[in-house]
Amino acid sequence: MRAEAVKSSKQAADPIEQHFYEVIQLIGENPEREGLQETPKRIAKMYREVFGGLQEDPEEVLGKTFPAEGASDIVIVQDIPFYSMCEHHFVPFFGKVHIGYIPDGRIVGLSKFARLVDILARRPQVQERMTNQIVEALNNVVCPIGAIAVVEAEHLCMSMRGIKKPGSRTRTIARGGVFETDLVQEERFFRLLEKE
Repeated sequence: MRAEAVKSSKQAADPIEQHFYEVIQLIGENPEREGLQETPKRIAKMYREVFGGLQEDPEEVLGKTFPAEGASDIVIVQDIPFYSMCEHHFVPFFGKVHIGYIPDGRIVGLSKFARLVDILARRPQVQERMTNQIVEALNNVVCPIGAIAVVEAEHLCMSMRGIKKPGSRTRTIARGGVFETDLVQEERFFRLLEKE
């Protein structure tokens, strides 16, 4: 009876906790076992953190743009690390993002690229959509001559379950503007990425 009262007070406090308490029971474990007593609370806190991007506007984070001051060549920010959750299995996928754009009179602060990636990654995602969303946000806010994003990731839904192929990586590419129409610019972007 006391365990039921504890369970009821936990459930009333937080619906995510309540549901994970039940999930722990459904997989055949005892949520009142010492090692698991605080787990629903920890999961609820973690979910609010890893899905916090749902509460933020990716275009807003790009914030204020600045005059390009004559900058008209490609700007590349590469190796931006990210962690996201696959919306199909709710297990992580993670890797790096490389972003390039050619300014058309306006630039954006470089740290904003990392914030943009964080916001888009911190929501239930698929890699293909996230890649496109990066380019869309740049196109909508900065209005560059061209924008390109490459996302390289390992998906735990492939590595730890299902086909079980750890180390497999997926690469997705999205392009806008000149990067869609000018193969030379796209090739140049990839050559610059390879330089140390």
